[in-house]
Amino acid sequence: MNRNQLAQLAVLSTVAAHRSFRAAAKELGIAPSAVSHAISTLEESLGVRLLARTTRSVAPTGEGLLLLERLRPALNEIGMALDAVIEAKGQPSGNLRVTAPRFAADLLIAPRLGEFLGLYPDIMLEIADEDGFTDIVREGFDAGIRLEESLEADMIAVRIGPPLRGAIVASPAYFDRFPVPEHPRDLLRHRCIRRRFSNGTLYNWEFGKDGQELTIPIEGPLILGEDRPIIAAAIGGAGIAYAFEMRVIEHIEAGRLVRVLEDWCPPYPGPYLYYASRRQMRPALRAFIDFFRHVG
Repeated sequence: MNRNQLAQLAVLSTVAAHRSFRAAAKELGIAPSAVSHAISTLEESLGVRLLARTTRSVAPTGEGLLLLERLRPALNEIGMALDAVIEAKGQPSGNLRVTAPRFAADLLIAPRLGEFLGLYPDIMLEIADEDGFTDIVREGFDAGIRLEESLEADMIAVRIGPPLRGAIVASPAYFDRFPVPEHPRDLLRHRCIRRRFSNGTLYNWEFGKDGQELTIPIEGPLILGEDRPIIAAAIGGAGIAYAFEMRVIEHIEAGRLVRVLEDWCPPYPGPYLYYASRRQMRPALRAFIDFFRHVG
């Protein structure tokens, strides 16, 4: 392998991560034509097509996936070596990519990013807010944030948030028209606002009390995919919603929403930051974990 191929392999990895020549060029700080030339030259030297290109998308071919899988550990090692040199000067740096569900990005991470980036000005942080579980190794993320039930066994996990609690809420106007539910099963007779996750599944509401656990396949005339429109619809009288307590507590205190079935919504562990086991952790990731780790 010559030195030019090493640079071309780094370009390939960046294009594959973004599924875009233009986005890769922006991250690398070079022209899109230079990215295209690097990939074409690499493919010609190897004699195989590494990326399948259409007018709308770019994706690795089978041969490209095989190469990227073998390549990723080596690039990670190079990145950690470079970061270690900079860390020797006392400051973590480099790109750090983290995937997180929207509620965690909004409520736990975003409010503290100013302080974090002030402490570590040489870190280039990207937060991808997405609710589906992400394979961080395959997708090129340094870490992910998810609830405990979504974690894979081979990942290292660290708590980064306080305990969470659900809240069943609706507007006062809704309860002027419909009776207040006294048991989770009563929800089967109500107009509930349903949520569809990004993987296509509909969420069935979960409850617990005195060791009894229930999952209710609620029904309703409205399906949404994110917390904010669900809460807005509930405030507008569209039906009963299930939301994180921290998302709606201000609306409850202000009288815009009425909470019901509170004794059936016990707290459960908050979100975890998870990452793959490595011989050496990147300094930027260590800084992120230490800063956002939940104490208590």
